[in-house]
Amino acid sequence: MRALEDDLFPSTPGKVKIERAGGAMNRQLHRCFASTSTMFLWALFLVAMTASYLSFQSFVDTSSKYFQASWGGLHWERQIRASAAPRRPPGSASNAGMSVLVTGAAGFVGAHCSLALRKRGDGVVGIDNFNAYYDPSLKKARKALLASHGVYVVDGDINDARLLAKLFDVVPFTHVLHLAAQAGVRYAMENPASYVHSNVAGLVTLLEACKSADPQPALVWASSSSVYGLNDAVPFSESHRTDRPASLYAATKKAGEEITHSYNHIYGLSVTGLRFFTVYGPWGRPDMAYFSFTRNILQGKPITVYRGRDHVDLARDFTYIDDIVKGCLGSLDTAGRSTGTGGKKRGPAPYRIFNLGNTSPVTVPTLVAILEKHLRVKAKKHVVEMPGNGDVPFTHANISLARHHLGYKPTTNLDAGLKKFVKWYLSYYGYTRGSSKNL
Repeated sequence: MRALEDDLFPSTPGKVKIERAGGAMNRQLHRCFASTSTMFLWALFLVAMTASYLSFQSFVDTSSKYFQASWGGLHWERQIRASAAPRRPPGSASNAGMSVLVTGAAGFVGAHCSLALRKRGDGVVGIDNFNAYYDPSLKKARKALLASHGVYVVDGDINDARLLAKLFDVVPFTHVLHLAAQAGVRYAMENPASYVHSNVAGLVTLLEACKSADPQPALVWASSSSVYGLNDAVPFSESHRTDRPASLYAATKKAGEEITHSYNHIYGLSVTGLRFFTVYGPWGRPDMAYFSFTRNILQGKPITVYRGRDHVDLARDFTYIDDIVKGCLGSLDTAGRSTGTGGKKRGPAPYRIFNLGNTSPVTVPTLVAILEKHLRVKAKKHVVEMPGNGDVPFTHANISLARHHLGYKPTTNLDAGLKKFVKWYLSYYGYTRGSSKNL
């Protein structure tokens, strides 16, 4: 029988040599251990080389991310300062003007507010992460529109504490208009983590930057009418209970109101929260019903119209974007100063919450009829009962507080507002009446 060592370590490829002498066996054992040592050394060498390569790749990746960052550097800082500089004309109510950081500036409300602030001469710097919740190309188009009016929008996330610290280091912002958020009631059932990431964690990161800034800015931020949740007292008033949210989105906005109150109380931040009621208009969000209805009607596709219990039509307090912008700017103009310095409170600071709505709820079937009139196309309606996805059957705003403190007075009804939206939509998407082009 052949020795096991002979099978494992043949002296000549393809042959097996049988050694009977003890010296031969010793020589074979010596070869075995010598060969094993060599293999071990080669293995160590390969491991070392692999580790070195991986470390180098990590360094390259990190360096690449650093050098490819969309912010930082002298040129970037000059752009930020130029965009933040107020340009109020002589003789205006306040020659100094404001310097405002607008989060979510490439979003629907953010773009409109940034443009309005710039047009009246205030300094504006935007920040937006251009996420893919809806078509980023629309956000890029809004960014281009703002750039044409001298508003610089940083491509970044409000969860990036280093970026926020750098912005406040470059510019002593007098105000922050916080509009960045994960929007949408139904999407929360698909991606709940995104709501906590943006609406809670992102808000806290921004508040930390604000409270540590010197001087501290006044904060105006977007809450939502969704906080009223299962409240059935109408019209919705700021004094009504908001502890029964119907969706995760509403819960994160309610959490935001409590979180901002704590920063106001502890650090002296001036805070104004705005509860928006179903904002619509040109440059709107494609996930909103009026927007998707318009697209599907023009494409000849059916639209789904939800109906409440007992065949009751859903109703919303649709508020035109220009009216919302007036409320946002009025809030900035009347915001009291923060009282903290470098995170230390010097005295009490204002904490306010306002409804911004239209005060005239309209049913969804009426909305569809108005769109049909302006599009000159009949909708193919598919009416179904509203699912339990977090939506509420109606909203109705009481705006008496905003009217008194902000001079807020909505002036655009749904018919007039949708007419303007349809005109923009047809122009933006290159649609001509009678065309078969898909939008």
